Amino acid sequence: PPCPKPDLVKGLRAHTDAGGIILLFQDDKVSGLQLLKDGEWIDVPPMRHSIVVNLGDQLEVITNGKYKSVEHRVIAQTDGTRMSIASFFNPGSDAVIYPAPALLEKEAEEKKNLYPKFVFEDYMKLYAGLKFQAKEPRFEKMKAVEANGNLGGPIATA
Repeated sequence: PPCPKPDLVKGLRAHTDAGGIILLFQDDKVSGLQLLKDGEWIDVPPMRHSIVVNLGDQLEVITNGKYKSVEHRVIAQTDGTRMSIASFFNPGSDAVIYPAPALLEKEAEEKKNLYPKFVFEDYMKLYAGLKFQAKEPRFEKMKAVEANGNLGGPIATA
């Protein structure tokens, strides 16, 4: 329903999506989706017959940062009920995620180790506890898991 006091409601807090590609069939009348660009929240206006495509953290890793997962949020509105449908396309839980070797060959040495190698299920366990925090600490935690040779093993989520 319309929110009488949207300034008192968070909606959905800022986050990135953990997976691969997200297709969002956004409400075509009521806005609310915002993206963080250059430190400012930008409205994504509703557009009839359109699909919003978001990239998740896994594609950021696979592309070695060439394409970034986008930080976004949903804010409450007073001008009506908002309904959207998101479809998430994720790797299998046992998929090993790492930067594509063909992309690494073209990178300068300092950019070759930006992202860790990890099992998608491990990342999801970590993400569940840290979803509304910055993605960089999640990547750092996965680097530690990789460095300890614990790929696919138990992972601490705290």
